[in-house]
Amino acid sequence: MSLNPTTGLWPASKFGEDVIIGVIDTGIWPESPSFSDHGMMYTSKLPSKWKGTCQEGQDFNSSLCNSKLIGARYFDKGVKAANPNVTLTMNSARDTQGHGTHTSSTAAGNYVEGASYFGYANGVARGMAPRARVAMYKVIWDEGRYASDVLAGMDQAVADGVDIISISMGFDEVPLYEDPVAIASFGAMEKGILVSSSAGNVGLRGGPLHNGIPWVLTVAAGNFDRTYAASLTLGDNKEKEQHVIVGRSMFPLNAWVKDETLIYNKTLSKCDSLKLLSEAPPRGIIVCDDTGFLDDQMDVIDSVTNLAGAIFASTDPSRFDLESMSCPGVLISTTELDTVIDYIKSSDNPTATIKFQQTVTGKEVASSVADYTSRGPSPNCPAVLKPDVMAPGSLVLASWIPNGYTATVGTNTLLSSEGFHLISGTSMACPHASGVAALLRGAHREWSHAAIRSAMMTTANELDSSMMAIKDVGRNFTAASPLAMGAGHVVPNKAMDPGLVYDAAPQDYVSLLCSMNFTRNQIMTITRSNGYDCSESSSLDLNYPSFVAFYDKNVTTGVMLTHRFRRVVTNVGGAGARYEVKVVAPEGVKVTVWPKSLAFEKKNEQRDYNVEIVYPSDGKGRVLYGSIVWVEESGKHAVRSPIVVAPTSAGK
Repeated sequence: MSLNPTTGLWPASKFGEDVIIGVIDTGIWPESPSFSDHGMMYTSKLPSKWKGTCQEGQDFNSSLCNSKLIGARYFDKGVKAANPNVTLTMNSARDTQGHGTHTSSTAAGNYVEGASYFGYANGVARGMAPRARVAMYKVIWDEGRYASDVLAGMDQAVADGVDIISISMGFDEVPLYEDPVAIASFGAMEKGILVSSSAGNVGLRGGPLHNGIPWVLTVAAGNFDRTYAASLTLGDNKEKEQHVIVGRSMFPLNAWVKDETLIYNKTLSKCDSLKLLSEAPPRGIIVCDDTGFLDDQMDVIDSVTNLAGAIFASTDPSRFDLESMSCPGVLISTTELDTVIDYIKSSDNPTATIKFQQTVTGKEVASSVADYTSRGPSPNCPAVLKPDVMAPGSLVLASWIPNGYTATVGTNTLLSSEGFHLISGTSMACPHASGVAALLRGAHREWSHAAIRSAMMTTANELDSSMMAIKDVGRNFTAASPLAMGAGHVVPNKAMDPGLVYDAAPQDYVSLLCSMNFTRNQIMTITRSNGYDCSESSSLDLNYPSFVAFYDKNVTTGVMLTHRFRRVVTNVGGAGARYEVKVVAPEGVKVTVWPKSLAFEKKNEQRDYNVEIVYPSDGKGRVLYGSIVWVEESGKHAVRSPIVVAPTSAGK
């Protein structure tokens, strides 16, 4: 994320000081050191607008709140109505699942030294906005999740005076007027509160993203350049040369498999037979071939008691998001496997040592789109390109409940002894973006929700750390489209000074709803107000920092279609700024922008421009993408918006 304690967004925002993040989730573990107010005693006075409370309940006293965790509430009317005779396992804001504790600490956790997951990712843990305040709204129960509880929790967060709402969940296959997140977030938007939400975790398996809501920030998940590893050393220390291979592992014990015999033969090394492996020489390290069934191989090895360890292989280990490894094993590449096999064949006594709890940074390219992240377009409103941005989501270290199982060794389960856990999902990406939004709110109190979202989108990076296009793991590492990553990976320091922003007001969203063939009652269900109507012009063309045009792939190939857009940008940079447009047109698509330059005499001045996209109906159903970039003459700002041309079936 490139945040720096001495320059950039962190110090500019005072690390999120006095910004309030409301988290809608499974509750919180208030005793976690991430929610200590150490270093936050600069004032005992809470923000004057704060109207929340620390609601008492089962195993939760009001004294558990402090200057960091300033509020905690729980909402159980829905779950109780649906289950009249239910006895809730924890009828309070206390977390029993870990999810809410993890997301809260990711967004705004305090500094915790010596944090790790069984020795992996050891270091100082901190949230994106470490001096922001946290308020928890528990709406998810062991007994279920109900829309009425989610709606009530979000509404209360708005009433309490939060600045940002972070919600790492969503409702699938419901229209906007039946989606509690859409309804509640509209009310939040009216109050200037940005709602940051997760895109979902169905990947390419089927089904589009959730939270494709025009007035929220929708966050996809990416991988980053920290891997958890074990070192595999071929040969013992008596040999003249030892070959060391660093592979992937999440085995949770501080242990060595030292100088054990390597076992490899074509029968055993399929690693698919418990009976055969149980007859293998004792205390050996089995070398498994790449059969394409890694999970099955690991399950078999887990059940074998006579082996000291295992070596697994894959053509591309980076494809596997190993959240656990219950056997003392290591995953290496097939090229490295060939090295191991060659060593075995050339040695009279082939041995190896495996050392666990290694953490490697900077070895792999950052970032890439995680294969599990849900893809756009939005099923609820395809006219607005979703997701918006991508943030780190894979194997994120954050706080966890101390009584929750986090690892297994064989058939034994282990508790989170350090109080931290490494897990993956867009649920983990969302609070990263929520924390960045909180920092931007701290640095720019005058910005609207849409300005914050725009700043994050137009400064996002579409290139990885090797300066190549971000790759999509789910599509065999081909270049990622905006339907997978939105505008790209969020860059907090650039978002602090975007140059231009695309703003939007409540009536703009109502105009969008009016163009979607909703009834008046359906629109009023979303707005919960009769103060809006469709008498003003309705348009699907929302003033948004992206462009999407669709075609029917069943229409005759070669038919040319035209889509026109109008956008208004606001200068939040310096006076006397002049921008020139740069167009990167999708393949076979003509993009015309007019005017080609925009001049601003002063700050907060607005200018509009028009875009025409002429594109073919592609019988192959391809997703084509490019961008429009407004480049300041001084070179200080480049305001980039993605363009997508896609079939109407994209994302299905």
